[in-house]
Amino acid sequence: MEPEIQNTFSIEDLATVQSREDLINLCKKKDIKYEKTLAHLQYEWELRKLQAELIKMQSWIRENGKRVAIVFEGRDAAGKGGTIRRFVEHLNPRSMRVVALDKPTVVEQGQWYFTRYVKELPNPGEIVFFDRSWYNRAVVEPVMGFCDKNQYEQFMRQVPEFEHMIYEDGITIIKLWFSVSKEVQSSRFESRRVTPIKQWKISPVDEKATELWNKFTRYKEAMFSRTHTTYSPWVIVKSDNKKTARLESMRYVLSLMEYEGKEEAGNLINPDPTIVSRFYRSIELID
Repeated sequence: MEPEIQNTFSIEDLATVQSREDLINLCKKKDIKYEKTLAHLQYEWELRKLQAELIKMQSWIRENGKRVAIVFEGRDAAGKGGTIRRFVEHLNPRSMRVVALDKPTVVEQGQWYFTRYVKELPNPGEIVFFDRSWYNRAVVEPVMGFCDKNQYEQFMRQVPEFEHMIYEDGITIIKLWFSVSKEVQSSRFESRRVTPIKQWKISPVDEKATELWNKFTRYKEAMFSRTHTTYSPWVIVKSDNKKTARLESMRYVLSLMEYEGKEEAGNLINPDPTIVSRFYRSIELID
């Protein structure tokens, strides 16, 4: 897991920094690694710039009545939730939503599987961020025994047609898979266990994730093979470094939209192809 800089600088400290030399001297005085500090400041600078571009993109989506659904999928502790929080931090809440559905109710269990997700699709001028989605039935549910074989196979047959209907109706679907290594996932689970403000993230699924790693892998690969299409492709985001994954997924989304003022962003919104790339069968996945 990537190291986190400790918040040991005061506002008064940073106010004295006017040059690189000032920053080096301040780091020495505080006994903080300069390289780590510089990397953190660079991340914060890029994050703010990209968040400003996301505001411009959202305004264009709202003014032109576009509908955008961004699906965040991946193993537990892959960094999906933290990335979504950075996406939406400064967006207008009136024209965006985050959807993170709980387990289905008794009524929903008797409905067509996609019903509760159809109700959450974006309205004109809106972006919807799915923190997990209908793809629960492609990986988590069969691995954990929450659906039977017939339900799984029916879903896998229907999902390309479901997404094609959404696409034909004018909704842009962006499917992001956050790929985390087994070692980093284990490290993040341990951090959740010992950090009080993170303990709400621990679930029974988390506890079995490492033990069922290979089973998750088989279902994940079947999902990619059967649901990766030209109109709704899977995009893989390497997320062992959370901060890099956040920035590069933002760049990827921005690069897809022809919003007003995009040309002014220049290279800022060009995603790194070694971090973000479309799925293809021979792709090297860290998970």
